[in-house]
Amino acid sequence: MDLHDVRRSALALPEVAERQSWGQPAWFHRNLVARMWDADRLTVRVEDDGERLALVEQDPSLYSSTDHHAGTNLVLIALDVVAADDLSSHLAESWWWAAPPVLRRRYPDLGPPPEA
Repeated sequence: MDLHDVRRSALALPEVAERQSWGQPAWFHRNLVARMWDADRLTVRVEDDGERLALVEQDPSLYSSTDHHAGTNLVLIALDVVAADDLSSHLAESWWWAAPPVLRRRYPDLGPPPEA
């Protein structure tokens, strides 16, 4: 995966537009959905800091973090490791966690599956 794959997947999400953030390509609806951290890693939102920590521990070849992300719901994804379907899923989930209630109501299918 590369920047072009990220761009295509991010811009396929509802109401998302691209603009620069800290000198890197980033994708927003009303809030930040995702941002390139550097040429090889993408910053996405997850539910909370606990999920961020669990992902990094679970698969450090795919997920990473920095001191800048400590205590946040932001995790880095290695583009050379992530599969296309997983990239799209992470971007959709990031879209959801960044979305205000009005967008969540408008696009409920983008949210996490209901708990059984």
